[in-house]
Amino acid sequence: MGSQVFKPNANSIARITILAIVATPLTVGLALAALSRSPANTKVNIAKNQPVPFSHQHHNWELGIDCRYCHTSVEKSSFAGIPAVETCMSCHSQIWTNSPLLEPIRDAYATGTPIKWNRVNKVPDFVYFNHSIHINRGLNCNICHGPMQDEHITAKGNSFQMAWCLQCHRAPERYLGWNKDLKEQYPNLTPRELAFKFYWKLQTVGKGGLSQRETELATGQFDGSDHPEEVADGKEIVKQLGIKVQQDADCTVCHR
Repeated sequence: MGSQVFKPNANSIARITILAIVATPLTVGLALAALSRSPANTKVNIAKNQPVPFSHQHHNWELGIDCRYCHTSVEKSSFAGIPAVETCMSCHSQIWTNSPLLEPIRDAYATGTPIKWNRVNKVPDFVYFNHSIHINRGLNCNICHGPMQDEHITAKGNSFQMAWCLQCHRAPERYLGWNKDLKEQYPNLTPRELAFKFYWKLQTVGKGGLSQRETELATGQFDGSDHPEEVADGKEIVKQLGIKVQQDADCTVCHR
């Protein structure tokens, strides 16, 4: 009788080898998926240095300047628009005129050279996105950009990955509805105007006087509402604005 070819532990080694062959691609795939959604890739909540340390908190929250004063094209154009240096100087030709932090603004104004801001949010070339469509449907800035009124240095508020966008495209009523008291206080405002009125209310009553939905918006925690009253209002807005939900979830809406 011949000697045994394989040692007694050969079966165990074979099982471990087969398991490793199967598990390794799965583990690598899961790791890559996790990495693609992590801030290391998405850059979410990572502040980006700018030539001038512009603070949304100071201008919007403390001074009460409307978003549209600087982002003039957000209601009528596909892009929100970076304010021209002339917009900055409409105030800073009168106040903080000698601040060293604002020297790049003054130099740009004097020479007519635009400031080269570092871009925070970028839509891929293969994606069609129109700011004005979303604003005119009544989507508040914070839904996509996070708690802008609290930011000293602007950071990306959300990943803007396709799965994230589809949450709203498939169920817009969860994102468009507003609470009853705000609508009763301003019954004649359009959904777009209500979206901006939120910042006025936030400045007037503070975070302690907000509804749950508004508190989530103010803190960057809003991920759609399940409140029956707000969802019902959202459905009414969907109907009122003629939003075609099934069509908005189609690939060709964004990938043209």
